[in-house]
Amino acid sequence: MKVAIVGAGGVGGYFGGLLARAGHEVTYVARGLHLEAIVRNGGLRVESQNDGDFFAPGSGVADTADAGIQDLILFTVKMQHNAAAVTSLPPMVGPDTVALTLQNGIDNGEQMAGVIGQEPVMIGSAFMEGRISEPGVVTQGGPGTAGFGEMTVGITERGERLHHEFLGAGWRIELHENMPGMLWKKFAYIAGSAAVCAAANCVYEEMRNIPITRTLIQQAIEEALAVGRASGAPIMDDSLEWAMNSLDRFPAQGRASMAKDFTEGRPVELEGLNGALIRLARQTGTPTPANDFLYAVLRPLADRIAAQYAAA
Repeated sequence: MKVAIVGAGGVGGYFGGLLARAGHEVTYVARGLHLEAIVRNGGLRVESQNDGDFFAPGSGVADTADAGIQDLILFTVKMQHNAAAVTSLPPMVGPDTVALTLQNGIDNGEQMAGVIGQEPVMIGSAFMEGRISEPGVVTQGGPGTAGFGEMTVGITERGERLHHEFLGAGWRIELHENMPGMLWKKFAYIAGSAAVCAAANCVYEEMRNIPITRTLIQQAIEEALAVGRASGAPIMDDSLEWAMNSLDRFPAQGRASMAKDFTEGRPVELEGLNGALIRLARQTGTPTPANDFLYAVLRPLADRIAAQYAAA
């Protein structure tokens, strides 16, 4: 396949890197020093907890018009970059292109469909810790797994075909019949756990073992699922249990990516997570006091970081 990675950071670099290692023709869409290193080296270096260290060959471009029509686009930018990134997709989309988002959040597929139409879009999510450790090098920690499927309930031939290719490249991935429901599971889990992790500046072992903090996380998750139901999403019956089990399985000394971004002064995904949830809650008339509190606590620092980046 011809594959473009839009957002060649931890998630895109890892999963795209596995495809490159398996022999697919990969183009990394990147910028700055990271792009310079990819072009200079003829690809990415991946340092993976699951797969060891390996080189992922490929070309690097800043302008998607230089990439040409692709069979597969992996859309893995941080959500705060969606507005600009989705507008870069059309030059790479042909009649048989699949554009797959592997991001946090619940509305990335809709944002992509608003620009390239719904037909090419598939949705998914990744479970991993990953980032650019230095220009041209990405790291993968945590589970390193993913799930994907269509924007509506059901399994398609193209989904099965891609699943076969992904497994052949070494992805740890499931093809889901109800991927919208799976997105809401993860979204609810992250809205609670990542926001608390960031607000408390703690590791998962601490926040899940302190009863009152664990209760706050569960309340935030329950609110998110209530918003999903009110909006008509196909929420699965086991969503709360799944989310709390995920909380307990997360590495004890691990921290959510959003918490790490806050600590390191990087732009954060607060608006795409708790902010998006609150806005949808207002539309559906669903109360979300726990998420309102977490968003209110984190918003000033998120704004300060964003202003610093805009001024840089």
